[in-house]
Amino acid sequence: QFHIMFKKEVVVDGRGHLLGRLASIIAKELLAGQHITVVRCDELNVTGHMALNRIKYMTYLRKRMNTNPKRGPFHFKSPAMMFLKAVRGMVPRKTPIGQAALDRLKAFDGVPHPYDTKKKMVVPEALRVLKLGPTRKYTVLGELAAKIGWKHKELIDKLENTRKERAKGWYQTKLDKKEAKAQAADRIKDGPLGGVLKNLEALGH
Repeated sequence: QFHIMFKKEVVVDGRGHLLGRLASIIAKELLAGQHITVVRCDELNVTGHMALNRIKYMTYLRKRMNTNPKRGPFHFKSPAMMFLKAVRGMVPRKTPIGQAALDRLKAFDGVPHPYDTKKKMVVPEALRVLKLGPTRKYTVLGELAAKIGWKHKELIDKLENTRKERAKGWYQTKLDKKEAKAQAADRIKDGPLGGVLKNLEALGH
């Protein structure tokens, strides 16, 4: 779980995490007072084959009030809202403490601004590669949502591809600057300031 408590905000990358395990860990941290944002909820994983999960969810979607369906229950088709509902069931949401805990949680499909430039963390206790057998079937939540009526998967994929290309260019620029800085340092070491640099390094600068 989160080893550094009460940071201003913890951003969790949902890709490759098991939905239920991640939800239970985050629910506990929310109740302890931590502010948490989960991005890429569309890449969360659910155990089981796609066909089986789709049948289970379609059965769940049919559950509604018989006399007036407008009164609920309301079933969400967005992966982020599915995750929020999973966490909601793990906190005492009808009490002030539970309501305050839910107010500390944000969940997004994809990685919107400003979280595309923030450091993101993973939760090892909820990672599929560590907690699910290599031969076990699993379903990506975004693909399941698209099959039950979520209409924004193509848009999220498009925005994610754009973000990844932008991030790739930024990282390459960072590497180029680092290499140029190292080359400049090598040139200075071979020049008349080499002795001065050695003295500065000896002093800890």
